[in-house]
Amino acid sequence: MNWSRKLINPVIDKEFRLRMRSTRSMLSVLFYVLALGAVAMGFIYLFLYLGQRGPQRFDPQMSQMMFYVLSFAQLVLIAFMAPALTAGVISSEREKQTLSMLLTTQQSSATIVLSKLVSALSFMTLIVLATLPVYSIVFLYGGISPKQLISVFVFYLFVMLLLGSLGVMFSTLFKRTIVAIIVTYGAGLIIFLITGLLYLFFMGIEQQNMYQSGQAPAPGSYSWVGYLLGLNPAGAMMSLFNPSFSKEVFLLHGGSLNSKAPIELWLEFFIVYSVVIVLALWVAVRNIRPVARRKRKDKNEAQLPQEPEMTRDEA
Repeated sequence: MNWSRKLINPVIDKEFRLRMRSTRSMLSVLFYVLALGAVAMGFIYLFLYLGQRGPQRFDPQMSQMMFYVLSFAQLVLIAFMAPALTAGVISSEREKQTLSMLLTTQQSSATIVLSKLVSALSFMTLIVLATLPVYSIVFLYGGISPKQLISVFVFYLFVMLLLGSLGVMFSTLFKRTIVAIIVTYGAGLIIFLITGLLYLFFMGIEQQNMYQSGQAPAPGSYSWVGYLLGLNPAGAMMSLFNPSFSKEVFLLHGGSLNSKAPIELWLEFFIVYSVVIVLALWVAVRNIRPVARRKRKDKNEAQLPQEPEMTRDEA
């Protein structure tokens, strides 16, 4: 039995061939690795040779800080690249007038949507994995465990899936690719920036009310504002680095050393946005064939019993 034919359908096979074998893809991987490598080299040069005390020694603490800088830099690069790779997968087919031909094949709507998404995210995954040699600099000096590196890369995959699902959804909702890309970047801006700004705003109000009241919070109490930062990728990734970060965000008062936050930020991030991913893919599958849905609706309306028309004598 040929399992490759069962796992790789014609749509995803075509997408892999077109995306992975182009010169633009090769250059994208090259410039992405160069950009992240420049961040690593810039960090080393800045802290080792331009420090206030002159040349310093690269210790495990410095290595850990470099890992944080590389992780957040890669998160920003993913936020810029993932929408561009996925927001036009369906709308571009519509603009080239090839979507109708694609829909006439034996592939279902879900297969088409998922194949487009998997092909785009596979290329993005290839780019992220290509940056592993850059992270190897961190392991030369210690301070980071392989478990932390694996957890961060799994977090990257989830963020790519989130942005990719939103991009595919908007690609089916809007006919023009440029509009779908702009709206996808807008959604990414809300996830990456607006959630963080809302957390800072409400946290300032919360602390101001605490100082004005002058009353000590009850032991074990916490602030609801931490849930806002759980919706932000940077806050969720920071909770992966530092387990006590969630307690600080929720302003956990009193309690013992074993007291925990109501929920870890990374766990809240995964739960909430898993629902968003499922809903986005469901909307994309539903809207990729709007003509078929309209025909089913008209057919259902035609099957409804109609009231007999009144004759002139009855009137």
